[in-house]
Formats: sequence, structure tokens, C-alpha cells
Amino acid sequence: MAKLPKEFQFIDLSDYGRPAGRWIAKHFQHTSVTPIHVTTMFFITGLLAIGFMIYEYYVTAAFLIVLKSILDAADGELSRLKNTPSYVGRYYDSIADILLNFCFLSAFCYMSQSSLFLMLLAFIGIQMQGTVFNYYYVILRHSVDGDSTSRIIEDCPPKAFKGESQKMVNIFYKIYDTLYISFDKVMFYMDRNARYSPPFPKWFMTLVSIYGLGFQLLIMAFMLVFQLHEFVIPFFIIYSVFIFVFVGLRILFLKTQ
Repeated sequence: MAKLPKEFQFIDLSDYGRPAGRWIAKHFQHTSVTPIHVTTMFFITGLLAIGFMIYEYYVTAAFLIVLKSILDAADGELSRLKNTPSYVGRYYDSIADILLNFCFLSAFCYMSQSSLFLMLLAFIGIQMQGTVFNYYYVILRHSVDGDSTSRIIEDCPPKAFKGESQKMVNIFYKIYDTLYISFDKVMFYMDRNARYSPPFPKWFMTLVSIYGLGFQLLIMAFMLVFQLHEFVIPFFIIYSVFIFVFVGLRILFLKTQ
């Protein structure tokens, strides 16, 4: 089952790993491998990429970053194939992503001898970028009866799905909330009325998808291959300017009902 009904599906530039991720998920469908296992695989793959970055094996690191994106798609695909939706898995995925993002930028900071302040600024920028895309994407999914595992406002622990522990959902929600709450609140106050808008047009979602994590990682991989790693941190700081462009587009041209 796709995240969106067919008539609302758009070209997601950050989701290039989906076909390969779906292929991997199909091979795990009738095995004991769970979506949680695949999330752990992408986390380890990301850590390996960082190791190769530091030791200047840039092409290998770039390959592993792309593989991380593929596995990131595979865990959700496997969950849908096995029909095992999970809030623990959803929060674990997001927690792994934010930790890896911090580690990736820390590695680029070390490699380029950049300042810690600029690295933190880039980290805040990259997380806000991802929050913009996720916010609009989750709103769209809810407005057209798509996948609802992610909620528009994560303001309390959700009720656990059948087969998962409420206690574990509460623990993972608390960790998720601690890491993401500031970004989510900023985005909500920037465009709190977005959830009352008609379904966003495909062109808008495709544009915003340049802020999806997969596309961000693809940029990092590209810059590694061409040994432009010293420009990664300043690039993502400047790249954040489109946050205001996308929010402005939504507010000015995609009116609420």
C-alpha cells in the first residue's frame, strides 16, 4: 500500500531509493526480518559511511549514504508488506535519522575544519528543511486518507498498534519528542493553517521534496564524490533560505478552506 492514493502521488525527488527499497522489502517479506531490523541496518550503514568519509574513501562513503537512503525506504515498505504498522518503528526511524544527520555534519565539520558554530547552524538548517517537507507531506497524507502512522501534531504518545507495547511506544515517543519538538513547533507556528488547506498540488510537493532527507543525503553524496566536502556546511546553511520561499508559497497561493 502506498502512502498516498494514486491520484495524489507526486514526483518525490527525495524518494529515489523507493524502487530498490521495495525490492529489498519483498525479499524480506516472508522472513523473520522486521522493519526494526532494517532501520538498524540503515543506521549502521550511515555510521559506516561516516567512517569512510573520515578516512577519505569518498566514493565508498557516497555509495553507503545512498544505500542508507534505500534502506530507509525499505523499512517502511516492509512494514506495509507485512501489515505491521508500528509507532515504535516510526519513532525509531526518525531518531536514527536525526542522530545520523548530526554525525554526518560533525564529520564534515572535522574534515573541513569548520567551526562548531557553523556546523550547529547547518544542523538546525537541515532539520528545519526536513521538517518543512515532512509537515506538508503528513498533512497531505491525512487530508486524502493516505498513510496515517505519522501525525500532523505529535503532542502526546499515540495509542500503540496491536502487537506493540504501549510502554515502548511511550519511551520512543519521549525520545522523539525531545529531539524534534523545537523544530516541529517552529514549523507549526510558521504555518499553522496549512492543515486546513485543500490537498496540496503535485507541483508544490515536488518542489518541497528537495528538502526531503533522501535528497539532502544525495547532495552530500554528490559533494563527496567530487571532493567538495568543505562546502557542505555552508551549502546547507544557505540552502535553508528556501524554507521561507516554500512557506510563503503555501500561505500566499494555496489558500485554506
